Amino acid sequence: MTDTTLVFDIETIPDIEGARRIHELPNASDEEVWLAMRTLRLAARGNDFMPAHLQRIVAISCVLRTASDLRIWSLGDESAGEAELVQRFFDGIERYKPTLVSWNGGGFDLPVLHYRALVHGVQAKAYWDNGLFDRDSKWNNYLKRYEFKHTDLMDVLALYSGRNNAPLHEIAVLLGFPGKLGMDGSKVFDAWRAGGVADIRAYCETDVLNTWLVYLKFQRMRGILSAEELDDELDRVRDYLAASDEPHWSEFAVAWNPDFDH
Repeated sequence: MTDTTLVFDIETIPDIEGARRIHELPNASDEEVWLAMRTLRLAARGNDFMPAHLQRIVAISCVLRTASDLRIWSLGDESAGEAELVQRFFDGIERYKPTLVSWNGGGFDLPVLHYRALVHGVQAKAYWDNGLFDRDSKWNNYLKRYEFKHTDLMDVLALYSGRNNAPLHEIAVLLGFPGKLGMDGSKVFDAWRAGGVADIRAYCETDVLNTWLVYLKFQRMRGILSAEELDDELDRVRDYLAASDEPHWSEFAVAWNPDFDH
């Protein structure tokens, strides 16, 4: 592959401090604020999943594929604050000008990143450029839904029709990939409160790798990759997993069904 591709995924928890300010609860405990948030959201929407502007990012994981390398990691270290994670993400776009790939990134991840960048004063010049700084960005930029500079796989595969959206886990499993292993988004807040930052980052990394593997199949379907090139890319991922001593990558490798690779 010659183009640089950055696949990304975020994990979030409710923004307790933001809700404390919005709902004017300066003296309330975190649990009291969370109870108020949940009660209001349940009454309004019937579930307690917070809107994008009340999500706090606790992990951002990436697959970076350059012409010569494959890297899978979570930004920052386990002690990194949200502002640092968000700035690192947009700095990566500034540095590599990659094709961005996500699963529901247009529907969730990027709006959350926008709000959190705004809150923390993060600059994201290359990301927002629609021709002001680079003329080519007028026609090829991250903000256009129907272009591939940001490829939201869920949106594209559903032909931009929300009623046909599919879960990443189910599409990954259909293709023989592991899908989610041991955690899902609904468990992240509890894991965070229990101090499970490492588990959240590991889970986010497996999600982003599933997304990369689905993207490779998509690129084969589009005619961007030949059958042989797809095999090479899948082998590159397997080699990456085999070289790691991280438990989540060992589990991922075992759960990967090679019968579906072609």
